[in-house]
Amino acid sequence: MSILNKPFHTTYNTAPFSEIKNEDFLPAFKTAIEKARAEIDDIVINSDHPTFENTIEALEYSGEELDRISSIFFNLNSAETNDEIQKIAQEVSPLLSEFSNDITLNEDLFKRVKSVYDSKSEFKLNTEQKTLLDKKYKTFSRNGANLPEDKKEQLRAIDKELSQLKLKFGEHLLAETNKFEMHLTKESDLSGMPEGAKEAAKQLAESKGKDGWLVTLDYPSYIPFMTYADNRALREKLSKAFGSRGFHNDDLDNQDIVLRIAQLRYDRAQLLGYKTHAHFVLEERMAETPEKVNSFLNELLEKAKPAAREEFETLENFAKDLDGTSTELSTGIDQLQKWDSAYYSEKLKQKLFDLDDEQLKPYFKLENVINGAFTVAEKLFGLRFEDIDTIDKYHEDVMTYKVIDAEDNLVSIFYADFFPRAGKRNGAWMTSYKPQMIKDGKNERPHVSIVCNFTKPTKSKPSLLTFNEVTTLFHEFGHALHGMLANTTYPSLSGTNVYWDFVELPSQILENWCYEEDTLKLFATHYETGEVIPMSLVEKIKASSTFHEGMQTLRQLSFGLLDMSWHAGESPETIKSVKSHETTAFGKTSLYPDVPENCMSTAFAHIFQGGYSSGYYSYKWAEVLDADAFEYFKEEGIFNKTVADKFKAYVLSQGGTENPMTLYKKFRGQEPKPEALLRRAGLLK
Repeated sequence: MSILNKPFHTTYNTAPFSEIKNEDFLPAFKTAIEKARAEIDDIVINSDHPTFENTIEALEYSGEELDRISSIFFNLNSAETNDEIQKIAQEVSPLLSEFSNDITLNEDLFKRVKSVYDSKSEFKLNTEQKTLLDKKYKTFSRNGANLPEDKKEQLRAIDKELSQLKLKFGEHLLAETNKFEMHLTKESDLSGMPEGAKEAAKQLAESKGKDGWLVTLDYPSYIPFMTYADNRALREKLSKAFGSRGFHNDDLDNQDIVLRIAQLRYDRAQLLGYKTHAHFVLEERMAETPEKVNSFLNELLEKAKPAAREEFETLENFAKDLDGTSTELSTGIDQLQKWDSAYYSEKLKQKLFDLDDEQLKPYFKLENVINGAFTVAEKLFGLRFEDIDTIDKYHEDVMTYKVIDAEDNLVSIFYADFFPRAGKRNGAWMTSYKPQMIKDGKNERPHVSIVCNFTKPTKSKPSLLTFNEVTTLFHEFGHALHGMLANTTYPSLSGTNVYWDFVELPSQILENWCYEEDTLKLFATHYETGEVIPMSLVEKIKASSTFHEGMQTLRQLSFGLLDMSWHAGESPETIKSVKSHETTAFGKTSLYPDVPENCMSTAFAHIFQGGYSSGYYSYKWAEVLDADAFEYFKEEGIFNKTVADKFKAYVLSQGGTENPMTLYKKFRGQEPKPEALLRRAGLLK
């Protein structure tokens, strides 16, 4: 029997990473699936009349071993993957998809669930139990339980193919990201680059046995080059490499995969009686319908577009005034292009606010920022984070902590993984290795992880973060708090298991503390001198916080509209070209000239690999929530215990036990108002 199928006799029941071998996974999955099937069979053959306990609760707690193995495996596939793990993922995903369908299409099991659902008034259920019952019933009905047998088989085939295609999309994207390297041998090609970024590029080249400097498509390498490198031709080359991932008509191309995923999602929705995939998805969201989402996005677009156009014209004129004529490094600017955006935005920001990331980075040493996030969590929610070296980790870079409350009770185990490497996908995310739940009278505490891609320490400098990376860390830490402070009975309603357009509220609200003087004084100290960040810089951070907010809003809205164009329209079979479809979708939000070689959709992992299909709008939706919620903190004091306790009680601890708008109103006393977001963004005149 695989180590994964045995109880983990580890400190706090953590995953025994160092003992797990890749070859353990496939047999472990097969064994766990069989165990879970047996648990389902026990529910079905139970001769007692169906009750909430013997059917709904029993179903909720079934497959616990399988869920644990899945969380370990798929988290590793994102944070520490290799060819072998990816091959296993391709084998395992169809097995899991098939097993999931075996449950939701099990007629005898559905009869028991439906029996409890139809007679729910007879059971004395609390709010969380009612929510669980509703969720379990919908799991069946929304996954084909009411379909005739031939349609159920179609659904199985669709789900199996989708699970494989999403994996293949992600594998192609990771391979494309890892494949590209811009090898520079002339120091003049790095003109304008900060010393720390140059040193990191040199260190990367050395690690691969090369002279000179290496620039890659990993964010800590890509972003500084696009922001600071004077050589416009090289910025163009890098930008096009990034923007064309999955769009080369080769064996890593994602165009057919995108079209096929969109078509299968549409077919699946139609099979279940929904107009489109978006109609299916949004039935279980705060936004409810595609019409409401498109109305929301277009309303914000109307408010943001005039500001965005004005900002763009100002930026283009600034670039022309600065570099309108040819130089050794540039052919001159006659029209602003996408590869000019970060570069000239940074220069304009420096001019307007006398502020640039290189000024700020010395005050944002990674370890200090982590401690800052911990201090904020302690002041708001009474949490303490203690280093723990007695638990296993999957890579030496990972930091591990024990989280305790004021009474020294264990709240959570916390993993933090901050640096890029070949086996790790780009971006930042929060995840869980073990869920919180209350079972057999015991409150099982969660194991939560955040994963980011920040610049590694070099020989001469520690890891110093840009201000944008500081907010990213706080964002993911906000998600982590949502997981850590979970306090529900059932795992499927715990932590971040909430409506998708509510899940970003805890993460986005925490970003607000990064702009507050009272917070920055806690951790923003110069890594060499220990000097606290000067208040003049804090004022500049706040003043610059709405810089190019119109353009940033337009960019986010464009992604939301692209997502809806793939999932809320007519049958995707009418779409012959991914690029043409995308160009049309971007029509109302375009500021920069189109780049024919580039395609966003073929690298849009959020919607084609992750869980954001028909849900990308939720970032903006949650911004409305977080701006409105943070106004409440500002009114009472950003570390006000009463407000923090209410946020913990009604938002962070409740997971998905109630409708999120009900929970939000319990916290805030009212529905959120979009004016708070527009005020914060400087878009409300």
